[in-house]
Amino acid sequence: MAAAAVVVPVAYRNASAAVPDWLNKGDNAWQMVSAALVGLQAMPGLVILYAGLVKKKWALNSAFMALYAFAAVMPCWVLWAYKMSFGNRLIPFLGKPGLAVSQDYLIPQAFLPSTHYVDGALETAAIQPWYPMATMVFFQYAFAALTVILLAGSVLARMSIRAWMVFVPLWITFSYSVGAFSVWGGGFLFQWGVMDYSGGYVVHLASGAAGFTAAYWVGPRLKEDREEFPPNNLLLALAGAGILWMGWTGFNGGDPFAANVDSSLAVLNTHICAATSLLVWTCWDVLFFKKPSVIGAINGMITGLVCITPGAGLVQGWAAIVMGIASGTVPWYTMMVLSRKLPLLQKVDDTLGVLHTHGVAGILGGALTGLFAHPDLSSMFLAVPNSNGAFYGGNGGVQFLKQLAGAAFIIGWNVVVTSIILVVIRVVIPLRMSEEELKIGDDAAHGEEAYSLAGQGQREKFSHNGRIQLVESQIP
Repeated sequence: MAAAAVVVPVAYRNASAAVPDWLNKGDNAWQMVSAALVGLQAMPGLVILYAGLVKKKWALNSAFMALYAFAAVMPCWVLWAYKMSFGNRLIPFLGKPGLAVSQDYLIPQAFLPSTHYVDGALETAAIQPWYPMATMVFFQYAFAALTVILLAGSVLARMSIRAWMVFVPLWITFSYSVGAFSVWGGGFLFQWGVMDYSGGYVVHLASGAAGFTAAYWVGPRLKEDREEFPPNNLLLALAGAGILWMGWTGFNGGDPFAANVDSSLAVLNTHICAATSLLVWTCWDVLFFKKPSVIGAINGMITGLVCITPGAGLVQGWAAIVMGIASGTVPWYTMMVLSRKLPLLQKVDDTLGVLHTHGVAGILGGALTGLFAHPDLSSMFLAVPNSNGAFYGGNGGVQFLKQLAGAAFIIGWNVVVTSIILVVIRVVIPLRMSEEELKIGDDAAHGEEAYSLAGQGQREKFSHNGRIQLVESQIP
């Protein structure tokens, strides 16, 4: 009896150039969804989170800084920065700049050429996911844009918008691309085996170090703003925080570059750690301040998400809980206690505490990954063979030291390069708004206000000599 013919659905037949043999539709769909989720974290997630957390007069300016950065990164990314981050090696920590806009480049199968790993007689193939390069370019763009927007949280409520407009493309080019290539794109930290599953170093430690550095160079907010800076809309901030949290499903779930079992584990670990961290941070607030804080809960959520990111698909669920406890405790201590004792932390005005929520939590997550990374899970994701955390013996102790060394490089590079960029910019553009502009806020920076309610707020009035005067708006 003849076997029945197998009927392949039309959607899975190679009927045209749009469905090549190498295309995995499931992987491609998941990767584009993941990219969209990461993009939503920035726009509108961080846009409305920042708008809600700052003082009323800075709501519009803070939102616009995030919105502008999200747009400004894209042309830089496709014209030169993507290949600097994921292209052919130029030097050990940077790829060759080049265009990523042509059909011939974007339609073929995705390929990260510098991830080819060689160690004596040992070789592994370069990373080549089962979807087109266009998907990879968009996915990585979302991470780049998110990183510089996180950095903005350190300089809200005083940085000149014109200086910010120049800073964004320069920082993406000379700072972010180096970290991305070094750790992810096949650079020396990738080849050495530093673990950063989804951006604990490339995104969060970088934004924390660079944000704190930028806050130093830009200078502090007005004294009155530092002393009294009530959030203008906490419900709006909670909405932004919720988008940020749910968007992390794509942030960590998309980094295996496939819809596989490791991506599923990464998603679950992400939410385990975030929830644990939020609860622990809230408990510390209740214990020391006698009441739970909404802003504290948001911070605890963020530190948990950041902490799990370096090891989301590399650690077991119990380790995600331990990491959540740590991320709800250590950054809480540095932000709520240590920042009030150390002179440097008091001097530098980090508006939203990005150093603590992203920098401290990022290095904490990287170090804990060096302890908890399971060898079986590591083998599913890492190109460097036989990688594991210190708790699993073998070369785990060396791995922990590698994690610390990798963090030191990311911190050092971002501090130095961010400083150079800002020192160059201030030669031609003031980094900080004028005192008059700082007193007015949004209306001085944009000629617009977030809330147009009769009889509220201060308005700017230009006198005949061009000087800005403050006049109280009146109820008609």
